Amino acid sequence: MKEERFFFVPDAADNDSLPQEEAIHATRVLRLHEGDDIFLMDGCGSFYKAEVTMAASKKCSYAIKEEMPQQRQWHRKIHIAMAPTKMMERVEWMAEKATEIGVDSLSFLECKFSERRQIRKDRVEKIVIAAMKQSRKAWLPEVREICHFQDFINEDRSGQKFICHCYDEIERTDLFSLLNGKQQDLNEDITILIGPEGDFSIDEVRYALSHGYISVSLGTSRLRTETAALSAVMMAQLGQKH
Repeated sequence: MKEERFFFVPDAADNDSLPQEEAIHATRVLRLHEGDDIFLMDGCGSFYKAEVTMAASKKCSYAIKEEMPQQRQWHRKIHIAMAPTKMMERVEWMAEKATEIGVDSLSFLECKFSERRQIRKDRVEKIVIAAMKQSRKAWLPEVREICHFQDFINEDRSGQKFICHCYDEIERTDLFSLLNGKQQDLNEDITILIGPEGDFSIDEVRYALSHGYISVSLGTSRLRTETAALSAVMMAQLGQKH
């Protein structure tokens, strides 16, 4: 069976050439030629079957043969907001795996105990695009710039909002139990906050609770920040199966 080659092309239906980075990969790495079939993904819910019409060293043109709208694999939008870890590699790993599993938005928080207060958004976006292509996801997750914790909390946001933390003095409910409840609206968007290596400050937790966030835990194990974020994605996905 011939391998299907997927390329990310924003607004694919309104263009006739691959972006330069994708074109270089197509012509120099995959050595595609005129007449070869390729598949395009626009990151907005559609795949396209296309044919290469011209292949040069840095340019690859195509003609669309068929549009293939995709069905969403999950109902509600999943937004993970995480304080980035000291080691950026862990942030990138989380972004890659969360995209493969299925997430809609990734935000990064600057918190009181944060050990990292800057990220390279462009690098995270490249990793997310590669993961979207590899896992054949039809929607490209949004990657947002790092944001101060209180500014994020103050944003007007619909749906259910959760904050994960480890403070025993603040009552917590198991996140998976909440998401898997029979009364859960599967079309309601969810936002889940994950703190830095030193956790949110207790004042940050209380501030979030005062703005409509629900206090939750991710189980009895103490997880690394990036593992907690990925666990939250999994719970959000599995919570839609009942």
